[in-house]
Amino acid sequence: MNQRDLDREVARATGETVATINQMGFVPLEPIPYERDRKPLVVDWEELEQERMILHPCAK
Repeated sequence: MNQRDLDREVARATGETVATINQMGFVPLEPIPYERDRKPLVVDWEELEQERMILHPCAK
């Protein structure tokens, strides 16, 4: 199913316009979550620890 077909089906089911549905960002479900407008969420634990030490120098 392409994006246009998905938008039409959701619009038909909800009673909204296709343009409104398109702005809401519906996407087909994928086996692995996918976000169009954002880099994958990753935690750099070493960087986080350094930030904590700068903000709270008394820790450790």
